[in-house]
Amino acid sequence: MSAVLLSYEEAAAEIAACATRLNSRWRVERVPLREARGRVLARPIVADRDQPPFVRSTRDGFACRAREASQHQPLRIAGASRAGDAPAGPLPTASAWEIMTGAPLPAGADAVMMLEHVGTGDGMGSKFVRLLPPRTLEASENVVAQGAQARQGDELLDAGTVMHAGQIALAGACGYAELDVFARPLVAILATGDELVPVEAEPAPGQIRNSNGPMLAALVEVAGGEPWLLRVAADRAEALDIAIGTAIAPASGTVLGADLLLVSGGVSAGKFDLVEPALERAGAAFHFTGVKIQPGRPTVFGEFPCPIADPVQDQNGAGIENGTKRCRCCFGLPGNPVSSAVTFLLFAAPIVAALAGRRETGPRLALARLASDVKSKPGLTRFLPANCTFGAGVDAGLWEPQVAPVPWQGSGDLTALARANCFLVVPESAERIDAGAIVRILLW
Repeated sequence: MSAVLLSYEEAAAEIAACATRLNSRWRVERVPLREARGRVLARPIVADRDQPPFVRSTRDGFACRAREASQHQPLRIAGASRAGDAPAGPLPTASAWEIMTGAPLPAGADAVMMLEHVGTGDGMGSKFVRLLPPRTLEASENVVAQGAQARQGDELLDAGTVMHAGQIALAGACGYAELDVFARPLVAILATGDELVPVEAEPAPGQIRNSNGPMLAALVEVAGGEPWLLRVAADRAEALDIAIGTAIAPASGTVLGADLLLVSGGVSAGKFDLVEPALERAGAAFHFTGVKIQPGRPTVFGEFPCPIADPVQDQNGAGIENGTKRCRCCFGLPGNPVSSAVTFLLFAAPIVAALAGRRETGPRLALARLASDVKSKPGLTRFLPANCTFGAGVDAGLWEPQVAPVPWQGSGDLTALARANCFLVVPESAERIDAGAIVRILLW
């Protein structure tokens, strides 16, 4: 293994290359639409009919022929339609049709006069409506044509799309009560250290609770994986070997092991930092064993050379999607919580996303305006806990998000981590960034 530290950009390129070649689409399952949030489509969403399925009004008002309405002559109100009514018509000459937003236009109408743009009256036993001058009307005004959004048979969402509220609404509109999605990758999470006790335990002097386990489990779920929390492993080679073996090669013949292993702690250069050798004994080949970042410098990324045929079929018996080999990657993440969070977001989250079948796998980076000066030492790309406010400066004419570092006491500061909603990215070459500069942030 190489002891050369990669720059952040070099490490990110290694991660991106690995994410690109991961073939995670090995099992498909069907879930109810109401349970689809955050899941990844395995098969496209196709329009079952035109959208909208009829010429639809976008305003409350009166459907009409635009040419007739623009002459400002009274038009007899020939009928009325509400949303949910079947299309009516045909619309008689010199007539209008009272209509509600979302209702279908009667045959023969080509526009809608908005309610606030007309005058109404009675005469000769009929009600009339007139477009008030000098306003005129164009054909298709306040109307959405049938099929303007989609045609029957159009592919609306591709496989690999993450289902959020908008995508779920579209699937519902197309009649999908259930969706075919990729199975979530199983991510084993192993916290190490003699000092760790369970969250519910009362720590003895010198001990701390295992906060990284539940934190990483939450991050895995957000990235699209299914967390598998292992018992804490002691700082002994034998204990690590057993724990890693449990994750990647369980004794039970019905369990195939984790798709990804995250080990938290024990990756520095100290006497009891035993994770890297343990991963190597388990067969891992390393892509990198350190990155020039702060926090998170000793991060380890490797891959077990053990692709295995996976006999799992989808529920329809259709077999395995796109091949039969599973890739098993592993990370050694620093034990300090801020370091563990940063390195997960930068490196592990893209791998989880790729294993989940997501098309977009990179870390979630954005731009913001720096609220205060920041000093730094060149040589490392730094990720500082920060808080970004969105829209807070609108009254002052500042439209960009505003970001400011959160005071922190180093990579073990859980309070700062919990108060931050992002990390300010300080480039490797920077000695100072002045307030007002546009900077990158890593969303948290």
